[in-house]
Parts: sequence; structure tokens; C-alpha cells
Amino acid sequence: MSYLTKKNKIMIAYYLYRQSKKKEKKNCRKFWIHPILARREEFGEFHTLYNQLREDEKEFADYFRMDVKTFDKLLNFIHDKLKHQNTNMRDSITPTERLAVTLRYLATGHTFADLRYAFRIGKTTLSFIIKEVCNCIWSELVNIYMKIPSENEWLNIAEDFAVIANFPHCLGAVDGKHIRIIKPTKSGSMFLNYKHFFSIVLMAVVDTNYNFIFVDIGAYGKDCDSSVFKETVFWKRLLNNTLNLPQPALIPETNFQLPYVFVADEAFALHKNVLRPFSGRELNETMSIFNYRLTRARRYVECAFGIMANKWRILHRPSNVSLELTVDIVKTCCLLQNFIHKEQGIGNLIVDSGFELQTLSRSEYADPLIADNVRQNFAEYFVSPQGSVPWQNKYI
Repeated sequence: MSYLTKKNKIMIAYYLYRQSKKKEKKNCRKFWIHPILARREEFGEFHTLYNQLREDEKEFADYFRMDVKTFDKLLNFIHDKLKHQNTNMRDSITPTERLAVTLRYLATGHTFADLRYAFRIGKTTLSFIIKEVCNCIWSELVNIYMKIPSENEWLNIAEDFAVIANFPHCLGAVDGKHIRIIKPTKSGSMFLNYKHFFSIVLMAVVDTNYNFIFVDIGAYGKDCDSSVFKETVFWKRLLNNTLNLPQPALIPETNFQLPYVFVADEAFALHKNVLRPFSGRELNETMSIFNYRLTRARRYVECAFGIMANKWRILHRPSNVSLELTVDIVKTCCLLQNFIHKEQGIGNLIVDSGFELQTLSRSEYADPLIADNVRQNFAEYFVSPQGSVPWQNKYI
């Protein structure tokens, strides 16, 4: 140990004294509860508005993005899990207020700082509340409103696609979208997508009622649709034949025996159960008509993304919370869309909000022979007397 002079010892002692004072100052709180937050029950937005909103169905739906009956049913699902014990220091925030704050956060896209002054709840408490409510909604509702369909339920979905979209044996439309985020620290370019902003990927399968059959959220923004899709649980279950899919069957009044399929855009690889458009510019009439008919069926997934972004405006701005909470938020938005549609119906939906979730990058693949034969059989059916629709030639 080197020799310390008296001057050096004094300097070290003074430095340690200053550090201890800084620590004391840091740990010293001016308020246990800030006076603004302490008057939450007097001036907080929930306490001043909630009861009045319940008296006006239209205003309530505009504020919470669901009607009173649907809100109450959602609250009943999660009430017990959101209930906290009161203490001698203060009463806990009620489950109703926790749900109201979370729905308002999702509906408006306001930051925690904005909500802090509106609801008079601290930013740290808000982040805990929103994460807790999102997790409760997912755990309580996912097995009811987003479960993998049974074989009969798949057949019902296929019937809807046949009647509404004129695409028989279709079980869903597949697509992926970018969810904007603030660049995570030390992430390099992993989240930087081809549009030159940072994002995670939402991969979804959607039915004709704009409900999400399956979602996968959190893949790197740099990845393309097909590579993301092939890492999902849904794809692995499709390969393992554990999705309860119906067996190939004859289309009524025809000799066409076709498998049940999902429709996707050109970013996806062709598979016997996943159809994509014919690629290239010099397509014959049969190929062009197939592409048109597939696009009509695939539009439902695009519309579902538009409906969700219009309702939950948190998706309009880059997420500035942790990746884990971002995933929870997006999952909750998807699940709430299913819940609202099944409880309230899908009338008067606003599909085009003037805002779009960004499409993923394209990737070309060689067409496997068996899958290409399936696509060719569908194409031939669409130009047959039984499978054609009167207006299809106008759109090629």
C-alpha cells in the first residue's frame, strides 16, 4: 500500500462525505404521495367521469371502445385477479379503475406522463397496472376467445369464406405487420426493418369476422413474413397435423377434391395448406383470376389490422415501453378485438383509419410440386362454371 500524505487522506475523507450526502439526498423523498396525486378521488378523470359516462351509452363506447355491457363482462372476468388489499396508509386502486386506465391507455395512445395528470396516478404505478391488467385479460380470455378451433369450427370458418369471400375450403387469411418501437438498447440492427424504422412483428391468422384465430408477436423487425411464420407454434402444429384441420373433401356439385388451406400474399412460401399468388408479370387468364380470388379472401387480415389500429390508437405511435410490455399490449389489443366482436357483433366497423401497420418485406421461394398442384387445382376450379363468379374477369 502506498504511503498516504495527510493532504490525500483529507481529500479522500471529503470525497466520501460528499458521496454519503448525495446518497442521503437521493433517498430523501419530498412527498410520500405528491399533493396532486393525493387528490385522485376528488379530481381524477375516472372519479369525475366514469359514472356520468355510464349514463350515456354512446359516450361510454367512444371513451372505452366498448359498450357498458361488454365492459362489465370484461370486468367480471378479471375482477378477482385485480383486487388488492387496502392498507393503513391508503386504499388500493379498485379493479374497475385499473381496467378503465388500461383501456384508456390502449384507446388513446397517451404516454404514462399524460395519464399521470389525467387519472392522478404515478407513472410507475401506471406501468404496473397496465402490465397487470393486460396479463389478466390474456390469461382469462385467451382460451375462450382465441382458442385453436375444433374441426367443426374450422368447417364453419371455411363455410363463411365460401359464402362471403367466394373462396371454398379457406380456413383463414395470414399476414404479418410491423409494430413500431423505440430502438432497444444494445440491439444493433436486429429490430430495424426494410422500411428503416424499428419494430417487432405481429403475425396473425384471421377469419371473415375480422377475428384473430392465432397471433405471434415479438419477432425481430428485420425478418420477412415467411421466416417469421415458420418459427411460430401455428406453423409447427400445421406440419405436425395437430391443428384439427378437416381432411381434403369434394367441393359440392363438382369433381374438385381440394384440401383446406390458408391464404397469404407473395411473401410466404407455398405449401399444400398455405396458398400464395402466382408470381410474375406474364400470367395467363387462369392464373390472374386465381390471384384476384385469393386477394379477395386475403383482404380480411388486412382489414382486421386496420380495425385494430383504428380502435386502439396505442398502435399509432412507436412503443416507448419495454419489449415485454409491448408484446403484452399487442396481444391484449388482438384479444380484445375478438372479445368485442363476439359480444357486440361486427356492425358499423371502421376499417380504414388513415393509418396502416406496415407490411413485412417480401421474399421469393420456389414452388414445391405438391403445393403447386394444389394451387393449380384451385385456379382451375375458379374458372370452371361451378366456381367462377360473374365479375371476376373485370379485375384481371
